[in-house]
Amino acid sequence: MTSPSSFPKYPSDAAADCPVTRLETDRLILRAISPADRDGYVAFFTSDRSRFAGGPLERTDAWRWFAAEIGHWRIHGWGMFAVAEKTAPDVTLGIVGPWFPDGWPEREVGWLLWPQGEGRGIAAEAARACLDHVFRDLHWPTAVSYIAPDNHRSIALAERLGAVRDPSARPHTPGDLVYRHAPPRNVRFGPRTVQVVQKDTP
Repeated sequence: MTSPSSFPKYPSDAAADCPVTRLETDRLILRAISPADRDGYVAFFTSDRSRFAGGPLERTDAWRWFAAEIGHWRIHGWGMFAVAEKTAPDVTLGIVGPWFPDGWPEREVGWLLWPQGEGRGIAAEAARACLDHVFRDLHWPTAVSYIAPDNHRSIALAERLGAVRDPSARPHTPGDLVYRHAPPRNVRFGPRTVQVVQKDTP
């Protein structure tokens, strides 16, 4: 059995340490994943569109993966955000954000978009907000994105975000590319690029 001390540690390891559950950009809302996001998540991971993210999966396996997304938030106090436009806040377009379950080599910022979210710059806008969040609020010293070598759109996005391929880093899945994001110099003192909404206090 794995002892609690062997699980990954990072500056904000408890829910109370990171009270951010919602980010907003000019046109997007990023909020903690909830059970209401299940159907879109399962539909994505049971389709061929998930081939660069470990899929396609059987529906029961996709359901378990979704449960892990919610559990990540419960355990760590942060995790992948569900992304929606402010003009349609109830329509989830995908998930973007920080991810670091047990066994992950490094802290990751990842992105997965449903079909209706592609082609409009939504992934880039959401990912920039999440990078600002992990460096400023979670105090990560660095972040990576693990990308399949044939996933050319994600590679292009990582490079557009300023990430640089790091051949020395260990990938999560053998053969994947590791793109490293460095914190901007003004991350602690410059103006925020997103609006942060704190958790409700009891």
